[in-house]
Amino acid sequence: MLTDYLSAAMERAHYELIEDDEPFYGSIPGIEGLWATGDTLEGCRRNLSAALEDWLFFSIHRGAAIPEIGGVRIDVPRPAA
Repeated sequence: MLTDYLSAAMERAHYELIEDDEPFYGSIPGIEGLWATGDTLEGCRRNLSAALEDWLFFSIHRGAAIPEIGGVRIDVPRPAA
């Protein structure tokens, strides 16, 4: 399930060139605030994948809602009050 989510999200990644020391910029539509940069496109992809993993595990740990991507859904149980 987690691997499917990560794969579906990375398939939707959007990349562009920016004027910066690390000119490759990547983000994933539907996941607000998640982005990465890199010296090369491949470096940017690696950084974006690592950021996505960190974001996903942090969201699960916090019990935050995770948006469905590509038909892949992760339901996180809410902590008991």
